[in-house]
Amino acid sequence: MIPTARCLAAKPAGFMKRSAEELSRLSRIAWNSETLSTPTKPYVLLDFEDESSVASCKTMADRAVGGFSTASLDYVPGDPSTNTPSHARFHGSISTKLPNNWRVQRTGTLWRGLTADGKYTGYAAFRNQDRGFWMFGRLFWDVDPYNYLALRVKSDGRRYTVNIQTDSIVETDIHQHRLYTRHHRVFDSPSTVSSPDESTPMDDMDELEMETLYPQGIPAALSDMPTPSTVMSSASATTSGLPGWETILLPFNSFVRTNHGMVMEPQTNLLRHRIKSVGIGLTDRVEGPYDLRIHRIWATNGMSEGEIEEERRICGSDALPVDEGVRTGWTGDSPQNEKAQETRGKKPKGLKGLRDEWNQ
Repeated sequence: MIPTARCLAAKPAGFMKRSAEELSRLSRIAWNSETLSTPTKPYVLLDFEDESSVASCKTMADRAVGGFSTASLDYVPGDPSTNTPSHARFHGSISTKLPNNWRVQRTGTLWRGLTADGKYTGYAAFRNQDRGFWMFGRLFWDVDPYNYLALRVKSDGRRYTVNIQTDSIVETDIHQHRLYTRHHRVFDSPSTVSSPDESTPMDDMDELEMETLYPQGIPAALSDMPTPSTVMSSASATTSGLPGWETILLPFNSFVRTNHGMVMEPQTNLLRHRIKSVGIGLTDRVEGPYDLRIHRIWATNGMSEGEIEEERRICGSDALPVDEGVRTGWTGDSPQNEKAQETRGKKPKGLKGLRDEWNQ
């Protein structure tokens, strides 16, 4: 098979390009002295307007272990006539059907269906592949100066979960947060495996599973209702209206550490300076098709004035407002602060600005 020009263009960046891009980014940060203040500009992690970002991601589904769920991540070109940006389409179908080699495992009072090698069925997900190496070692995302993970999506309302993997001691640990949207719907999760004896009522299966997965109770970030710390459109989270593009901000400090879907205790902070991968999964075990569109995933401290034009163009009436803290640099709007901002604006940037400030 001969690769086309489009395939070659979408190929993930190589070692030299990764090194050059990271050096360029770090040089801009150092020259503009951005580490001396809270960032007001976004830090893009995955931009699906670039087809190579889609090519650099991998999909996962239970089909790999004998199940019947499917997962695809496709690049969709933009449509200027409808203000639709180029984006990735995460779609497929969830099936809770067990393969021929299924078996039943009991954990306490809970019965669950497994494939022969111990994998559960009924899931689909995608994430970026390992970012590889650059000249100073393994490449990670450092989002330590930022408070939120932002996602611009168009959802079908299913209960998706945002997954972040860091360079932690336990490689299989994943920090998770529910992807809330205005069209977020709550389904009843049907039980997929009959109890081998009648002493465990089928009506109690969901409650038993909750006790197994969440022994300390369901964390707020994984519940079915958006938490107050989640930044969403001012419209209420209902099923009314047609789904459109919207931007959601999820606080990094609200992500929950899990392992194979189970909440782990004790909880540990997310290593924001060593993020390996970001992705989205679907494990609601509701049979049927799913379709999620993703425009961009980035780290931010709030919507900035530089982003608002694009936000309004794509999201329309569901656009987030400009964050006042970002707009003022977290200094307020008093005359004294405005004068201080004006003075700071006249100072030279970079090494010369640092030297002048040191000599004062």
